Amino acid sequence: MQRSESEMLSVDEVAAMLGLKSGTVRLWLVQRRLPHLKAGRSVRIPKAAVLEFIEKNLVPAREQ
Repeated sequence: MQRSESEMLSVDEVAAMLGLKSGTVRLWLVQRRLPHLKAGRSVRIPKAAVLEFIEKNLVPAREQ
């Protein structure tokens, strides 16, 4: 099953997607670097927001 960009991801899923620890993603949420939805104790992050975050923070390769 392929996931759509409108899907909401958990902190652990975002961390796995980026190869980071979940604590790093949680810190980014506290710093409001990623938009998220908090419903009770659950936190969900839009997949589209994660993809946009990657695009904005991607450092281009140096031309040689």
